[in-house]
Formats: sequence, structure tokens, C-alpha cells
Amino acid sequence: MLVIACPGQGAQKSGFLSSWLELPGFAESIDALSAASGIDLRLHGTESDDATLKDTALAQPLLVASAIAASRELLRDLPAPQAVAGHSVGEIAAAQIAGILDAESAMEFVRVRATGMAEASAAAPTGMAAVVGGDPDQVLAAIEAAGLAPANINGGGQTVAAGALENIDALVENAPERARVIPLPVAGAFHTAYMAPAQEPLRDLAGTLTVHDPQLTVLTNADGRSVASGTEYLELLVDQVTSPVRWDLCQQQLLDMGVTGLIELVPGGTLTGLARRAMKGVETLALKSADDLEAARAFAQTHAQA
Repeated sequence: MLVIACPGQGAQKSGFLSSWLELPGFAESIDALSAASGIDLRLHGTESDDATLKDTALAQPLLVASAIAASRELLRDLPAPQAVAGHSVGEIAAAQIAGILDAESAMEFVRVRATGMAEASAAAPTGMAAVVGGDPDQVLAAIEAAGLAPANINGGGQTVAAGALENIDALVENAPERARVIPLPVAGAFHTAYMAPAQEPLRDLAGTLTVHDPQLTVLTNADGRSVASGTEYLELLVDQVTSPVRWDLCQQQLLDMGVTGLIELVPGGTLTGLARRAMKGVETLALKSADDLEAARAFAQTHAQA
């Protein structure tokens, strides 16, 4: 049983699309998705430095477009995966892969989301930090004591705290016992009340989009469950802007479903790392460069038919 996982913001790296754009099909997809987003994704995926890619308004559309384009290359002429799940902004790519939104609507949705979240981030100096290791209860207590919120509960011993930068600094200086605190390359306190101004424009847009029920099992970050209604999934995407990402529950749901293989789309590495710690016995493969595509297609064919 195969699941396709779509990474979230922070996974982007300078030049990560360079090898992929040598594939004619991928390049054609990126150019079409660029037109839909109004952003030169080819330029930013090859030439922009890490500091530039930290810009939420650029990073989110780039990540969604990359996952959509990679899924097309990966799954062409192969059996469909049994499930798809996205982490944070990756849920928008998952919605497109599952058939809830067409590609143009997905890019419009992520553009409005990214612009709104960038503006909300600019209103106050906020950020996020991963807390790795430690006792889960002690980690949550330390996050709360620092005046922060648990924005992502990722499983595998990782929780992401979000809030004011001065509070992030305080958590770094007072890390929970047996834990490390690692500031993340994002520009705001995502999935917290700081992002509330981004929600209303997104809700207005959602009401204008054509939505279909999913053709694949698709999980929600809200509580890890499978969502059968496209309309409900889109509503959850709007809510997600200010709500915690429960990737730990998504991973548990995949285990309960009997998933045997997980492929993380471009730029892969983050979610497969979590899966190796939290989903013992599940094989993983991260799509990092175009050189990984042949192995990933063989992996997908094996697990989708299992």
C-alpha cells in the first residue's frame, strides 16, 4: 500500500529544481503552474538563494507546484497510490493530486494563502523552531512556558513551536531536558492566531472554486483522518492556517491503514525522516533530484500493487 507525501514550507533549498527542469514534462508543468501563480517558479527553483526562498509568498507556491509536477512524472502510466497526504502547505498539493482541485485552482489557492500569511508575518516579528527529542509532556510544557504554541506535532520526537521571535530565543536558551531547539527557515508563526488575518481572503476564495470529492484517500492535518468530501477538505484547508498540524496523527492513520511504502515528493527528505522514526516497518523514498525518479517509479509500482 503506497502513500504519496507532499512536504511543507521549510523543505525548500536553493537550486532544488535544477535537475528536474531537464525533464521536458516537468518543465512544461512548472511553466504552466508559473503562469497560474503569477510567479517565475523556474527562476526561483534554480537561481534564488535560501534567503530569498524564505519569503512565504514565494516558497509556498514553489513547493506546491513542485509537488504537483513531480507527482505527474512519478505516477505517469503507474497504478494510483492508495493514499496521499500533505504537511501544512503540502495539503494543497495533496488536494490537487487527489482530484479535489484542478491545478489552476490549487495555484490560486496557494497564492492567496501565501500572500496573506506573508502579510500577517510582516505585522509582527514571529517565527518557528523545531524541538527534537525530550519527553513529549515536558516539551509541550516548555513551549507553553515560553509563551509559544505547538504549531506542528510531527511525531517521531519532533514538535514545532511558533510565536514571537523573542520567545523562540527564550526556548532556544532554555531547551527542555534531552531536547534540541532548532530555529526554522520560515518567516512567521504559522498555524497560530498570528495568521488570522490571512484566513478571511482564503475563505472568500474557497467559496468561488470548483471542488470535487477526492478520487484517492486523502488525510487531513486537523486530526489525521481520511476526508471523503472535497468541500469539507477545502474548509479544513482554510482552518489549517491558524490550527496545529497533527502530522503525528496522519502517520498513525497511515500505519492503521497498512501502508507499506511512503514516497515524499520534491523537495524530499523531511517527511521521510519523520517516517523512519515514527512509522517503523514502512519503507520510504525521498525524491530529491531527478536522478531519484527511476527508483521512485519502481518503488511506487511495487507498493501500489502490494
